[in-house]
Amino acid sequence: MTEQQQHAESERTGQAAEDGKTKVTVLVALGANLVIAAAKAVGGAFAGSPALLSEAAHSVADSLNEVFLLASLARSKRKPDADHPFGYGKERFFWSLLAAVGIFVMGGCFSFYQGIEAMRSEGEHSRTGFIVGFAVLTVALIAEGTSLAKALLQVRSQARREGRRMFRQLRAADDPALRTVLAEDSTACLGVLLAIAGLGLHAVTGDVLYEAWASLLIGMLLVYVAYQLGRESRKQLIGEAVDPVQRQEIREFLDSRPEVDTVTTLLTMRLGPDSVLVAARIDLMPGLDSEVVEEVSKRLRSTICTDWPMVDQIFLDITDASAEDRERARRERRELEVAAAEAAEA
Repeated sequence: MTEQQQHAESERTGQAAEDGKTKVTVLVALGANLVIAAAKAVGGAFAGSPALLSEAAHSVADSLNEVFLLASLARSKRKPDADHPFGYGKERFFWSLLAAVGIFVMGGCFSFYQGIEAMRSEGEHSRTGFIVGFAVLTVALIAEGTSLAKALLQVRSQARREGRRMFRQLRAADDPALRTVLAEDSTACLGVLLAIAGLGLHAVTGDVLYEAWASLLIGMLLVYVAYQLGRESRKQLIGEAVDPVQRQEIREFLDSRPEVDTVTTLLTMRLGPDSVLVAARIDLMPGLDSEVVEEVSKRLRSTICTDWPMVDQIFLDITDASAEDRERARRERRELEVAAAEAAEA
């Protein structure tokens, strides 16, 4: 077993605990959404509430998405093979993309349909129907809030481990499964509040248009969240680089080595939540014999593995840098410094 393979195995062991926490978070969200979806559907049918029925569709979509996320957690753990030498980490990104599509199709489109249908209806409801609707939505808000709190606690734990602020960890969202659950639960809480507002205004004024607009707003909210999640999954599927701050740290490390003359190219790509590929083309100081070059290369790879544990695939290309290579390297270094500064301030 090579040094990189040993490092990857060690990282997989450490990641297993975090994956276990994510699985529990997804299961909590799935259980909450299944119960809530049934309650909303029954309550919405009894009360004749379009906003409540829209929220039922929202919870059904979330439940299906949690199944997708559980599949991603299981399939992404498969070991590399001849057909997939870098492993199956991108399974997380693919199933997260399907979850985004599910939110759009099942939740967003059905909410739009309910809103339009409500505008065409008479919209008469009984007092008992309103009471049932409020009771179901209140229970749903408590359940969704509990699931959201569980996801936020895991994000806070990750932020402490990574030495990041909470807001920056939320923006980084390295684990697509956790990011999707967090987005779903946040949207669910906001959707329930919109449904409560629509149902309440309908009860006070007797005008069903308030519920119709609540359904349309829930639909727009779901479409927006689906777009954001889909965009993030797309970037990761087609080969997203790591955070600019981390790229700058790796580049500064290589530049600071006394044996390194110039780092002409530094490329990174996320292969999964806990797997990163680093490819660098470097020009060493002149006069080093082949044995020293091999030792330097081995030492650089070892240090990168130790200091940046998520990096498990490293390729160093020792080459002679031309004047054009050096100029391009200086330009890329300046651009990376600006990007890293902006990311650190965000």
